[in-house]
Amino acid sequence: MTVHFIGAGPGAADLITVRGRDLLAACPVCLYAGSIVPREMLSWCRTDARLVDTAPLSLDEIEAEYVRAEAAGEDVARLHSGDLSIWSAVAEQMRRLDRLGIAYTLTPGVPAFAAAAAALGRELTIPSVNQSLVLTRVDGRASPMPEGETLAAFGATGATLAIHLAIHSLDRVVAELRPIYGEDCPVAIVAHASWPQETIIRSTLNDIEGKFDPAIERTAIIFVGKALNAENFRESALYDAGYQRRFRGREGCSD
Repeated sequence: MTVHFIGAGPGAADLITVRGRDLLAACPVCLYAGSIVPREMLSWCRTDARLVDTAPLSLDEIEAEYVRAEAAGEDVARLHSGDLSIWSAVAEQMRRLDRLGIAYTLTPGVPAFAAAAAALGRELTIPSVNQSLVLTRVDGRASPMPEGETLAAFGATGATLAIHLAIHSLDRVVAELRPIYGEDCPVAIVAHASWPQETIIRSTLNDIEGKFDPAIERTAIIFVGKALNAENFRESALYDAGYQRRFRGREGCSD
């Protein structure tokens, strides 16, 4: 028996990986985060699969589901939103499975920030503008931020910021970043990226609060950074005609 942790992707049912889809189709049990994973994603499951919504469950109750499945010899597809590597609460489940001696695998998913960037039609790292992307959040009830991991500290680098789980603190985000990035720095809010109700709000740190729709309460990412509206930037050397690299094999090109 194996528990298969699967990143469901940002929301659209067809943005799951092929591996994740195949595991859903094979497992007789599926535990899914019903508060955020769309029901359409469950269409990949077996028609006779036992479906368990973990939204109302405690960690102890989720563990009990794993123990029950192990006793029955049934593989479990554990479906989480986005990608497993960030803010997924997978680590604590794996720790318990290790204690129980239950095997597990991890299948990555399309991260929400990538789907949001696609919705914006933007690359988040632009030559001569910025080459770093910071994925971060603000303090919340589920987990406080460690000392030193502040918006001001990350903003001082000039990187593009993708701020998750912070839409309820938009005023704080603006107040902390305006002195660093400047009032004219572009901001984009993408809510429910890839969902039918996807919403995009574009503005600057100066007036994003005035354009914000308070109906957006969750499942949103706040992007801040110069790359969001960069236009007159230099082209990457990657495809420059005079740039020699191992796959080109052109004579006369400089290294």
